[in-house]
This record gives sequence, C-alpha cells and structure tokens, in this order.
Amino acid sequence: MVKDGWFAEISDTMWPGLAMSLKVEKILHVEQSKYQDVLVFKSTNYGNVLVLDGAIQATERDEFSYQEMITHLAMNSHPNPKKVLVIGGGDGGVLREVVKHDCVEEAVLCDIDEAVIRVSKQYLPDMAQSYSHEKVKVHIGDGFQFLADYQNTFDVIITDSSDPEGPAESLFQKPYFELLKSALTEKGVITTQAESIWLHLKIIQDLKKACHEVFPVVEYAYTTIPTYPSGQIGFMVCSKDKDANVKKPIHVWDNAKEKKLLRYYNKRVHEAAFVLPTWADEALNC
Repeated sequence: MVKDGWFAEISDTMWPGLAMSLKVEKILHVEQSKYQDVLVFKSTNYGNVLVLDGAIQATERDEFSYQEMITHLAMNSHPNPKKVLVIGGGDGGVLREVVKHDCVEEAVLCDIDEAVIRVSKQYLPDMAQSYSHEKVKVHIGDGFQFLADYQNTFDVIITDSSDPEGPAESLFQKPYFELLKSALTEKGVITTQAESIWLHLKIIQDLKKACHEVFPVVEYAYTTIPTYPSGQIGFMVCSKDKDANVKKPIHVWDNAKEKKLLRYYNKRVHEAAFVLPTWADEALNC
C-alpha cells in the first residue's frame, strides 16, 4: 500500500501489529498479473523495490543477503552440483548466484508468473542478468506439476517462495517435499525459504517436522535483511544423504574469489547461520 509517499507492508495474519515502510520516490510499474498484484517503485534509500501482493520481495540495496544465502548454503553442501532447479525466484537473483559455480552444467528456473520475470528484467537488471546466461533454462508453469515429471534429476533444488498464504501454502507441506526428494539425485540437497524465528516460530516448527518426515538431514539457518519483516529470514536446508553435514561447506572459494563474487556469504557465515539464539534453538532442535 502506497500512501502519502510511503509504501507500507502490512499483514494482519503473517506479522500482526508490525509494519515495514519505505519512502517512495517514484512508482515505476503497477500490474495485476494472472496470479498476483505486481508493483515496482523506486525508493529513496533502497533503490528499486519489487512488491508482490503487498509484500516486499527484493530491493536493490539488500537483496544479495537473501539470494546468496538461500543459494550457497545448498550449493556448497553438495559434493558436485551439476544440475540445479530453482522453483519461484522469477526475479533472477537465485539464478545469478547458482551460475557463479563453475561446476553447474544446467540451471533451470520454474516460475508460475511470467510477469515477475518480465518486470524484473526491466527494473531489476542486476538480478535478472542471469537470464542471458548460456546455462540457464526457463519454464513458466506450476512447480508441483513440473516436479512430477522428473525423477532423480537435480542435484540441488532451491525453492524461493513467498509466505505460506494462498498458492504458496502448499510449498510448506509434506507432499511438496516428497516431490522434491523424488526429483533429487542420490546426495541431493534442497533449500527453501523458511520464515522468521521472531514472527513464525510455529510455522518453522511445523515445516521442520514435515521436512524430517521426508529427509534424514534437516537444519534451519538464517540471514539478516533489513527490508523483510523483523529484519531476519530463514532457510530450511535438507539433504538426502544421511551422512551429510550441511552446517559446514564442502566447497570454499579462496578469499580473493570470494570477495569478487560475494557480498554477504562466506564460509564463516555459512557455519554461523546455523547457530541459533537459545530460545529458538530450544524450540527447533530440542
């Protein structure tokens, strides 16, 4: 909602009593796609901002913390990720991070809404640059239906979903993770957006339980990002390999390459992301 020169992200169900606001310099794009409201505005301090159904998805200033963490926590927990699938993520940010790994032979994106891809190419070019990469393939359609056609195919699957309301609710339930598991190769790894410990601890507990019923290794990690409600967002990292330790990266870049490629993620942050505050650790790991 934009009022008096400010955009306010308000939800009585996902973060009652809390609002996130950004000052608007200029509204750049408004559209009702087949699936959702799409808004892009230029903010005074955070660059261009993509909003879907009233919720901030990405800002140019801080998007890298989310994109890098949801991607590299999974990619660096797999011994040799050659084929990678991104569900959602139409802004292109996760794809941008995936193709930084030289071992990747194919990066496939499946997003249900072509409008997000089209708008991101125009207004979020640093994120959407990935669409021109030779290893990238794009499928417009439903992630559930797409996954059902694949068995033992992908080494890593990253689900960049919105909050568990409406169509995205199914992406937080056991049948979805069963589809993910069947589409993964033997030592396959997934990450999925897993909400904030400050706002959604019960959702995270239920999500971890659903994942544990499917995967032998399930861990919650998090990152900081100022323009998401509470300034924190988490990820569930799961592996088909019962002996995997996703808390420690298998692969590490040397310091020079790490600084060249990344702005948030590094091998120390990878390990630290799984260290939870006492109250959250007790709720999720005891």
